[in-house]
Amino acid sequence: MACSIDARPIHALEPFKEQPTVTSSDTVISADRLAAEIGRLGDTLQQVRRSIGRVIFGQQATIDQTLITLLAGGHALLVGVPGLAKTRLVMTLGVVLGLEDKRVQCTPDLMPADILGSEVLEEAETGRRSFRFIPGPVFCQLLMADEINRASPRTQSALLQAMQEGRVTVGGHPHPLPQPFHVLATQNPIEQEGTYPLPEAQLDRFLMQIDVTYPEQAAERQMLLATTGAEEDKAEPVMTAADLLLAQRLVRRVPVGDSVVEAILTLVRSGRPDSSEIETVRQHVAWGPGPRASQALMLAARARALMEGRFAPSVEDVVALAPAILRHRMALNFAARAEGIGLDEVIDRLIKPLR
Repeated sequence: MACSIDARPIHALEPFKEQPTVTSSDTVISADRLAAEIGRLGDTLQQVRRSIGRVIFGQQATIDQTLITLLAGGHALLVGVPGLAKTRLVMTLGVVLGLEDKRVQCTPDLMPADILGSEVLEEAETGRRSFRFIPGPVFCQLLMADEINRASPRTQSALLQAMQEGRVTVGGHPHPLPQPFHVLATQNPIEQEGTYPLPEAQLDRFLMQIDVTYPEQAAERQMLLATTGAEEDKAEPVMTAADLLLAQRLVRRVPVGDSVVEAILTLVRSGRPDSSEIETVRQHVAWGPGPRASQALMLAARARALMEGRFAPSVEDVVALAPAILRHRMALNFAARAEGIGLDEVIDRLIKPLR
């Protein structure tokens, strides 16, 4: 069911609010209330897309996948050549979703303390000395790690605990991060000189790897005219951080049918060479996706259904999201590279039975 777009101005929309859940004894009322909450969120998300579309042209697939990642409570790795509005997208998301955003430009000499923060020794007027923690840029709600593969492995690992646990440990003391907390990292697929490939454990922490492609000619024409004039259109706030947290909780309440669950399990397990029945996987895949891929597909499928105004995900959602969720959780062996077989080709073979 398509979700209609409210014609009222963004500032006139009522904020999305989660309603309290009724007891299980009143199933009909509970289902109606959940449907109403999903409908309100769907309308709000349409306004979010419209606001982002004022400044980002021709990247609707990238926008939708990034929003799905945030709704699912995850992190995203944006892969694309320079000049495709990756940085602008993150900044715009911060404005539209009402999130505090910060940016870190990764370089080989970037140290973990430059991201996490550090403790400094201070001396009071009484002469007493003590350590005071100065938070780094990771203490925000939306962190952009630009060209993350240019940071050293030591610095890359500084983000692992933050991405997985929502906190960092400095000087033996844990420091919780603001909620919600999301990392949107960028990576250049062309220039690899002076880069450090992300380890598999950290790649697995990203819910999606979003490949950012060139815009179509019509979109590039629109961008050319809109961004080189005397004035540029600006995005308007639509949601707040509290609204996003409520939306993330609502995503987890969306019902999922058995057919979707079985499709996710079949897809993920068929990508593992030791248990797959697909000959291409057994011969050309070095290692396949783990259980975190199944969890990511489940949450992302629910979020995509909400994005499109539907009350439950379908197998079509699983098929559409599979490449972005699996491509950084699988690796090909030497035989595949020698035969010129790419990872997208293998993933397409995995999802073929579901189409």
